Amino acid sequence: MDRTTAAQATVAPFAAAAQTPSNRRFALNALGSLGMATLLGCGGGGSDTDTTDTTDTSTGTGTGSGTGTGSGTGTGTTTTCSVVPEETAGPYPADGSNASNNTYNVLALSGIVRSDIRSSIGSSTQVSGVPFTITITLTNTNASCAALSGYAIYLWHCTQDGNYSVYSSSNIADNYLRGVQATDANGTVTFTTVVPGCYAGRMPHMHLEVYRSLAAASNASNKIKTTQLAFPTALLSTIYSANSGYSASVRNLASMSFATDNVFSDGTTLEMTTMQANSGGGYSANITISIAA
Repeated sequence: MDRTTAAQATVAPFAAAAQTPSNRRFALNALGSLGMATLLGCGGGGSDTDTTDTTDTSTGTGTGSGTGTGSGTGTGTTTTCSVVPEETAGPYPADGSNASNNTYNVLALSGIVRSDIRSSIGSSTQVSGVPFTITITLTNTNASCAALSGYAIYLWHCTQDGNYSVYSSSNIADNYLRGVQATDANGTVTFTTVVPGCYAGRMPHMHLEVYRSLAAASNASNKIKTTQLAFPTALLSTIYSANSGYSASVRNLASMSFATDNVFSDGTTLEMTTMQANSGGGYSANITISIAA
């Protein structure tokens, strides 16, 4: 996903320069010596090269309009999972890699394995923002889209103001909106957080890295996938407009689109979440991503 005790140095002006996609996309721009508490950048999309098909022998011809995250609907007879695109981790991953002239590593912290990431580790003060839960399911394209249990997912994102934790010399102890969890028997993890904001130059997003186990999730050198998650524009626009804490996001989102985003411009099919309001006054999102494990 996107605080109250953190020094939130806005880095919106650097967003476009700080996060251009790696691998299949563009080279990551040099970031100079940014030393701010805000991280900008995420993204995803694009075509995939690894696809697994499994045949569904049922003969149903349902026409329901379900809201599930599966790729099959109606009378389809094929379930497909494709490798989620590899994306840049951006300039502020705090995963032990050299980013923004620092090698901060929250993965080495006791307490980083947690489901509620709204506060810094050991703090009871939560960041401001609209309550949000995101459920991520991990599957294997090399095993007929079977769930991957016991894998670790590291998730991080910006605040409602578009700021990130950690990257400030005076506030290194602030590590809100960052956490790690191991997938359960269904390949699933759920994080409790807040709706991420939108800063200038990027569409709203979250970053994640995948590791083979919690033990491996100690340093970026062990990661096996880096990608980003996207969210439905219309719903985010509604949320931002209804909550004063997202006032800057209203303006920023109005000036952006997936077509102009420097990461998502090549597609969001495999990185777009299904998002909806929940009964508690907040929102929830779901997504299934696949890797070749």
